[in-house]
Amino acid sequence: MNDYERVAEVIRYLDAHQLEQPGLDELAAVAGLSAAHFHRLFSRWAGVTPKDFLQCLTAEHARERLRRGESVLDAALNTGLSSPGRLHDLCVTLEAATPGEIKAGGAGWTIDAGISETPFGRCCVGNGPRGVCHLAFVENEGLSELQRAWPFAKLKRNDGMARAITAQMFQNGANVNLKALVRGTPFQLRVWRALMKVPQGAVVSYGHLAAAIGRPGAARAVGTAVGSNPLAFLIPCHRVIRETGVMGQYRWGWERKRAMLGWEDRK
Repeated sequence: MNDYERVAEVIRYLDAHQLEQPGLDELAAVAGLSAAHFHRLFSRWAGVTPKDFLQCLTAEHARERLRRGESVLDAALNTGLSSPGRLHDLCVTLEAATPGEIKAGGAGWTIDAGISETPFGRCCVGNGPRGVCHLAFVENEGLSELQRAWPFAKLKRNDGMARAITAQMFQNGANVNLKALVRGTPFQLRVWRALMKVPQGAVVSYGHLAAAIGRPGAARAVGTAVGSNPLAFLIPCHRVIRETGVMGQYRWGWERKRAMLGWEDRK
């Protein structure tokens, strides 16, 4: 069991026992560690103590972040600039696959495909001729989802590439410029590009995101586009929550979404 898996197990336990306010000893037992070892491991992973991290997961804290997120998203969209608060100056140039590329399904392409460990578990990365074309958290070594997305491409196993890209994404102090290619409708692209302007430490509601792209009242359609995000973390769909402060579901697991939000908020 890696650090993230222990954190996810603790998050699941807290969700089931939140009214009981479990203490450090109880949480350490859930993680299968001594209290001292759990405290050190958790603080190293999150950058803060378990108590401070858990505060980040409350609805009250989420609502405050929601208020911050809505104002910064408006500012970012109005200026046309990505927020300087993106994680470690992470800058992603998002391009859309052409209809011809989608129809061809990657025919004639060689896509470097690899698996890497990250702070949030094992991740599958695909890097093609026009940039990162797949990024998903996985529970095993399979590359099947990537192959389904680009069925006629040749996959070349390259775990070193995957480790290099994820290191850039999560490493402190990195100045990162990545190119990414996505399959999506014009509406999905508008949603995903707006999402990339939501800074680290802030969140945005589905309704406000809909209004920000000029489609007020389309919160449900925005939610569908958010859930179709093909690039985990690079397109930060984990930063979208409900108006009430409830964090909701996530394509790669609600525990991972909560862990990401808490991790980002304390960096």
